[in-house]
Amino acid sequence: MATVSAKILKHHKKTDGTFNVKICISHQRERSFIDTEFYVTEKQLKKDRSIKDQFVLTCVNKSLDAYRRAICDNDELIGRMTASDIKDFLLKRDKKIDFLDFSDQHIKLLIENEQGKSAANFKTVRNHIIDFIKRPSGLPIEQITTDFLEKFEAFLRGPRIMTRMDRLGRPYKAKGKPLGDASVHVYLRDFSGLFSAAIDFHNRPSIGLTPIKTNPFSDYAIVDAPETQKRNIDAEKILTIKNSQPRANSRCEMAKDLFMLSFYLCGINAIDLYKANYRIKNGRIEYNRSKTQDRRKDGAFISIKIPKEAVRLLSRYDGVLNQRYASIGNLNKAISIGMRELQVLTGVPEITFYWARHSFGTLARNNCRMSKDDIALALNHVDNGHKTTDIYLAKDWSIVDEVQEAVLNLLKPKNVKRNCNPPERFSILTGIVLPKII
Repeated sequence: MATVSAKILKHHKKTDGTFNVKICISHQRERSFIDTEFYVTEKQLKKDRSIKDQFVLTCVNKSLDAYRRAICDNDELIGRMTASDIKDFLLKRDKKIDFLDFSDQHIKLLIENEQGKSAANFKTVRNHIIDFIKRPSGLPIEQITTDFLEKFEAFLRGPRIMTRMDRLGRPYKAKGKPLGDASVHVYLRDFSGLFSAAIDFHNRPSIGLTPIKTNPFSDYAIVDAPETQKRNIDAEKILTIKNSQPRANSRCEMAKDLFMLSFYLCGINAIDLYKANYRIKNGRIEYNRSKTQDRRKDGAFISIKIPKEAVRLLSRYDGVLNQRYASIGNLNKAISIGMRELQVLTGVPEITFYWARHSFGTLARNNCRMSKDDIALALNHVDNGHKTTDIYLAKDWSIVDEVQEAVLNLLKPKNVKRNCNPPERFSILTGIVLPKII
């Protein structure tokens, strides 16, 4: 049976001569300590270092009685815990969680872990929640119910006043336009993600610690996002961008170069070019894709051949972007401005940097008739349907090379307006050359 008692640790004496009264949890020859709000001096202690001050003793005994009742009421569960687990259980069993305070802590942690995009998404929805409840803190998590979510969605769909901070940290008011299904879907999706993060952080079901009892998103149907516009262009327009001549050293030129570099390197993301955490080895670029690195057992690793078209561009921007721009957000803004200028220069409407990745995948499938599995490998996507099979298979980067070569062949003038065929493949099973797919 776990026991609790008040302890004064002699070696924890503060510079002002006081000692913090601690609750000692003893269980299975282990000890763990809980700090209290009470401090005592040597005059308030007996020779055996027990407390003789009656006021402090009465207050501490109230805490001890509450902890003993909790231990007694959960005797079977407590018996399977460590002393450290019991400490967490006693401290957090009735903890009141402020959702906005947790959101701030979680966003800060994401930023420290260089997950700036996720942090920005969560910060946006947090700001809208603050606009909705009209206060920056003080949102008990139990108040977030399906009724709360319905009212929040209605708030997003109507005109509203938003409070934001300018660059000097001064608050200002702005009018928000009613949002449609696409934006509402994104904000509620991110709201759900924040709520799930709170559950993961605070709940420990294995020791009976569930301060967050329910997840309202389990019973709330988030509106489906409308089908997005296909973000891809044909090989002829890619070639138009490639052959364009922006002003030297302009954002337009940088946007064009990075767009083509992404296309040449199987849709590499801007953040991976920005971080430059790649290795160039034997004519290949190898890196772990930042977007999914922390969510995949293989670290989202990929190895891509550097085609001759990409050599000059990769050399020009290697390790430069993170010196020129203070954050990936600043780089993305510069690329967006450059892409808008590139639209005017080339006459190719609506293109963004990310269209390079989408266009690579679409051309690989629709023009080159590559399999979806091979395209997924080239784009460094995880295949949830084949997770078990992937355990037994080594990655064959020559498959990526085949997809890349087939797509880049489309940019050759003679191939621009017609389909291409993937390279012939030698079957190790039959020993014969497999026919091309038409």
